[in-house]
Amino acid sequence: MRLAKNHESSEPWYRHGWVWFLIAVPAVAVIASLVTLWIAVRTSDGLVVDDYYQEGKTIQKTIARSARAAELGLSADVTLRSDAISLQLSSRNEGALPESLVLTIAHPTRAGMDQVLTLRKREGVYTTPIAPLPTGHWLLQLEDDSRSWRMTTTVSVPVSGPVRMIPSAG
Repeated sequence: MRLAKNHESSEPWYRHGWVWFLIAVPAVAVIASLVTLWIAVRTSDGLVVDDYYQEGKTIQKTIARSARAAELGLSADVTLRSDAISLQLSSRNEGALPESLVLTIAHPTRAGMDQVLTLRKREGVYTTPIAPLPTGHWLLQLEDDSRSWRMTTTVSVPVSGPVRMIPSAG
């Protein structure tokens, strides 16, 4: 009677594909966790607010500033070009318009692309040079120097014509 002979592989363990597959699964998980940890440490949690009460008070002031712009009957026509911005401000009350305005151009998700510009009045039109804006959605906020009123709008770049800004009723 003959005994069945076991045919063992004479190849070393590292030459088998299944061994490397079984090692790769936990190795990929470890690498992914290290990348996630690196991202968490390197990026800012800019959307987290520490003081909700203070944030609420700020929102109330912002609403009051928008209401003030509505009381003054302000409106603006904004013309965006690749290298400059011009703005025609008008008031229903025909009061004296300020000599300079502050315009904030903000990207909704990338704060590093934001621009805060001072527009000077020349021949009834406020103008200033700007850095080129990449294609996408942008938030525009217009204020006077004393920050007593404000108007906001959104715009999609490239813009085909003037953008009308009117104050929100609050």
